[in-house]
Amino acid sequence: MIDVDDLLRKTSRTFALAIPLLPEPTRRAVSVAYLLFRVADTLEDATEWPRASRVVALGDFVTALGDRSAAPALRARWLATPPCRHEGYLELLGELPGVLAELDRLPPRARAIIVRHATRTAEGMARVVTRGSEHGVLTLGSVEELRDYCYLVAGIVGELLTELFLNDAVQLESVRADLEADMVLFGEGLQLVNILKDERADAGDGRSYMPPAVPRAEVLELARRDLVAARRYIDALRRARAPRGFVAFTSLCVSLASASLDRLDAESGAKLTRQDVFGILERVKSLV
Repeated sequence: MIDVDDLLRKTSRTFALAIPLLPEPTRRAVSVAYLLFRVADTLEDATEWPRASRVVALGDFVTALGDRSAAPALRARWLATPPCRHEGYLELLGELPGVLAELDRLPPRARAIIVRHATRTAEGMARVVTRGSEHGVLTLGSVEELRDYCYLVAGIVGELLTELFLNDAVQLESVRADLEADMVLFGEGLQLVNILKDERADAGDGRSYMPPAVPRAEVLELARRDLVAARRYIDALRRARAPRGFVAFTSLCVSLASASLDRLDAESGAKLTRQDVFGILERVKSLV
């Protein structure tokens, strides 16, 4: 068996801190889901591969989500010519058979939710990659394209989390409509903050998610509006007496994003320090 928590720590920033706040069985399901989405992200962002290789790899990943026997050969193929230089991501690709084995240990309903959404995001990522240059350079040209991209990589995550929450806590049925109204904006807001935060690094890797003709202030304002929706989502969880871990998990993600946005508003490219992050973590734990 693989060490899921160890892989989370090696491949994640925010989620490695937030996921342990969740109660079981949701924690295990979200952990496995995160790792599978990170595999898809790694294949999409494969800076060492040309466009065609990325598209093929994403299609092969979708195949492996339905046919576990494909995973060992994919692992060998991907690592023979590594797609990136990040040691944690490469270790995760090498553990693909083990991650899929963990997926198969989940209850059938949770497993089906994760497979459906991971498939959707990988297929969407493949479509995005085909729009880039032969060498994988991608530029988004409008706010609409930016939001479409955010949906594929983060809005779908909001949908996945909401389905898992509803599956694991029946009391949330009373606020299903409220959660579903804001779940995509929740994910979009977190992703917009990441894009703003990583703008320079992405440009160095040949990606430009910030549309050149769109003022940066407009994207900042969109992120702020999305985080308002994310707070409504958290309020709905509280009203329905969701498990404390659901509230803590979502609150930490939104608190970190909000603090990052405030820092970015004051200074382009500025990021939270480790001390900032752990201070927010302790504050969320004390308030939930």
